[in-house]
Amino acid sequence: MRWWSDFDPAEVDEDFARVAANGFDSVRFFLLWEAFQPEPDQVDAAMLERLVTVADMAEDAGLSIVPTFFTGHMSGVGWIPGWALGGTERDDRFRVVSGGHVVPDGLRNWYSDPEMVRAQVLLAGETAAALAGHRALWAWDLGNENSNCVVPPDRDAARRWLAETSGAIRSADDAVAVTIGIHMEDLEQDRHLGPAEAAEACDFLTMHGYPIYATWANSGTDEHLVPFLARITRWLSGGANVLFSEFGLPTAARGEAGAPPLVGEDDAARYTRQVLDGLRLAGCTGAMLWCYADYDPRTWNDPPLDQAVHERSFGLWRADGSSKPAVDVVAAFAGAARLTPPDDAWIDIEPDRYWEQPGIELPRLYRRFSAAIDTS
Repeated sequence: MRWWSDFDPAEVDEDFARVAANGFDSVRFFLLWEAFQPEPDQVDAAMLERLVTVADMAEDAGLSIVPTFFTGHMSGVGWIPGWALGGTERDDRFRVVSGGHVVPDGLRNWYSDPEMVRAQVLLAGETAAALAGHRALWAWDLGNENSNCVVPPDRDAARRWLAETSGAIRSADDAVAVTIGIHMEDLEQDRHLGPAEAAEACDFLTMHGYPIYATWANSGTDEHLVPFLARITRWLSGGANVLFSEFGLPTAARGEAGAPPLVGEDDAARYTRQVLDGLRLAGCTGAMLWCYADYDPRTWNDPPLDQAVHERSFGLWRADGSSKPAVDVVAAFAGAARLTPPDDAWIDIEPDRYWEQPGIELPRLYRRFSAAIDTS
């Protein structure tokens, strides 16, 4: 969370080298909102310079990058600039951190508040201009699970916001791809910005999903859940390409079996292989794991890690830099050819009917999907 303000290029260079040496080809990272935009009419020039440095180092390592705007939600906390507070909205499940402190304030709706929209358009445009044409830049991500912070009041507001923010990026760089990080809860509830709305403005879709957060999954290590979400996302979008840009499991300490939601490192590696196989069969363009490394124990007393203990250990690498078994799984899988998306005949309704009661239809379709897998 603090890497932009406490910036260490040598550390980033070391991380990128480690990632590239193990078969990975791309990295998604967050532009902490209050670091990059301290005031609604100001984008921090020093942060943009640091972003360019990061992109240069990624290019040198042979990696492509997906910088993510408006973060916003990360690891169970909303990281919000002070000027974006003072509204009436927030998800009560998640604390809000601003200026380094947990605050009780509500959030302004960044889909419908005109000043908020103008601020985001400014940030998107100036940041995209800073990296326009950079050879390491693969795509811009318009947010990380934004609906965990605020929800558009209606579909029209969502569409306008998507058009304005993506338009600002494309005005600065008309060749770069744009996506947005939607997640499983955007399929469980109608939050007005789902796959169909995202597909109207984005070049491809991304989805995030974890069985430990799905009460209707078969278990906390259910390897079929993530590929199912990828297939549902493509269907609800009308056939858009899907990158599954977040999946993973938190692990117990090395050598320990772990108690839910934590799993043993070998179990996490097995799950990683199974999910990668399932996403390939689903016809995905690719996959990204959450996340690169465990958190340093020196950060465990800070939000969100003081309360969200499981967030400490989703990493593919341990905090000391040593690799977990899942790294070898990814290295062996890297470069696998993409498959043609399948014909999902187990989907027996139309999207309009699905959105009448998504909380019922998603688990029901999962049962049909699971039955189809069992008989194939």
